[in-house]
Amino acid sequence: MSKSILKFEGHNYFRQRLVMATLSGRPVRIEKIRSDDNDPGLKDFEASFLRLLEKVTNGSHLEISYTGTTVFYRPGIIVGGKFHHDCGTTRGVGYFLEALIALAPFGKLPMSAMLTGITTNNLDISVDTIRTVTLMQLKKFGFEDGLELKINKRGAPPLGGGEVVFKCPIIRALKPLQFTDEGRIKRIRGIAYCTRVSPQTANRLVDSARSVLNRYIPDIYIYTDVFKGAESGKSPGFALTLVAESTTGALLSAELAANPGETPEDIGKKCAKMLLEEINKGGCFDSVCQWVGLLMMVLGPEDVSKIRIGKVSPFTIQYLRDLKAFFGVTFKIRPDPENKTILMACMGNGYVNVNKKTT
Repeated sequence: MSKSILKFEGHNYFRQRLVMATLSGRPVRIEKIRSDDNDPGLKDFEASFLRLLEKVTNGSHLEISYTGTTVFYRPGIIVGGKFHHDCGTTRGVGYFLEALIALAPFGKLPMSAMLTGITTNNLDISVDTIRTVTLMQLKKFGFEDGLELKINKRGAPPLGGGEVVFKCPIIRALKPLQFTDEGRIKRIRGIAYCTRVSPQTANRLVDSARSVLNRYIPDIYIYTDVFKGAESGKSPGFALTLVAESTTGALLSAELAANPGETPEDIGKKCAKMLLEEINKGGCFDSVCQWVGLLMMVLGPEDVSKIRIGKVSPFTIQYLRDLKAFFGVTFKIRPDPENKTILMACMGNGYVNVNKKTT
């Protein structure tokens, strides 16, 4: 029985819809992609994303209209395996990596992907946050060892030149998750990196961030990561990633990369305040990782999963609608007036990785 085609309009949420289509096996047609713009149709990074999907899957069928404003995608099976993908310099490596994190566990073979491009910018999640937060959140759903992200080279905008290797084992089925106790923040960790600028820049980032955070908590350690020579990419740059960990293992993050003309002191203080805002929102999954928690809950066994998040972002609202369209799963959303957080609960759809060979 062929599954009915889901239709969407516009370029927003393009990536998440293609990922959900691949996981659910539902064909999609996305129309009116920037049809009113001076430069209509797919952008280069979206075309690159489609090429990445073709590398990860086998048997996928893709049709793009002459103007590039309509895409039809009939997903194949997720294969995984070893491959290299150049992410270009329009979007960061994180844009592509988030999709791989959702698809890799359900492949036929364990994934080993080398991605090259910009490792940190202010548009997409950085590779540091993915390594220290997203992958840690993923482990809560029953992943064993083998999940790793290695940063071989840093790449700052505009020219990039970074290189990361993402490895992910395959999994037969996920575990349900009950994670509603956010606990209290016990420590803050961070990474201050710089490339092709004075090594002292990283220390200035650390000092300025500590000047804000030391008033709240004593246990702060921010690593400095100075890349030199061939490993430092093609452009100068620096950025800071901060992660607050609670007594129950909840991880809340904030990150900021430097724009031209900004000083390390500006970045350090701004990023520290962003982290405090994230902590103030509360929850067990922060804003940038809500999607991974909700998706894995939907793909979990036919059992109730429940998590606590801070504020529901506009992105997450649309994400929940798309999850319902593709998987037929609805969430029970209950605000908790006591600490202004939101409890999200759903019954998993019992997703099983049929591609995995049984041993």
